[in-house]
Amino acid sequence: MLDIFDRVLVLKNSQIFSSVRTEDLAVVARVLDEELFNTDDVIFSQGDYGEQMYLIQKGQIGISFDGSSSEQGFYCLLGPGECFGEMVLLDEQPRSGTAHALEETSVLSLNKEKLRTLIIQYPELALGMLKSLSLRLRRANKVEKQ
Repeated sequence: MLDIFDRVLVLKNSQIFSSVRTEDLAVVARVLDEELFNTDDVIFSQGDYGEQMYLIQKGQIGISFDGSSSEQGFYCLLGPGECFGEMVLLDEQPRSGTAHALEETSVLSLNKEKLRTLIIQYPELALGMLKSLSLRLRRANKVEKQ
């Protein structure tokens, strides 16, 4: 089990929380749940409605758009420090892809309602997340233009 300091480090190294102040990350770190997935587990499927996002602590996740669990079908491969499923925290849309555990993977998960409660109590948290998401979108736009 990770202590608060280690959880804050995982958050700070993730794209979605990289611009959030450390004091606010400590608050988020306290509400994270630890989960373990076995090789070949499907964490969620495209079209599912979800309630949480995940930050990879150890292991590897493959994201596919067609439900395929073959390496050729993965849109992206994610490893330690990366997050997935984060869009569900901000919208009410179904999952856009399927997440597969490619090896034993431990994650920290953040529930949507817990995050919303924290944002009401700590508005600077939302501003940091929005900044991180904006920077991520800018990077994606640059790649798209090339």
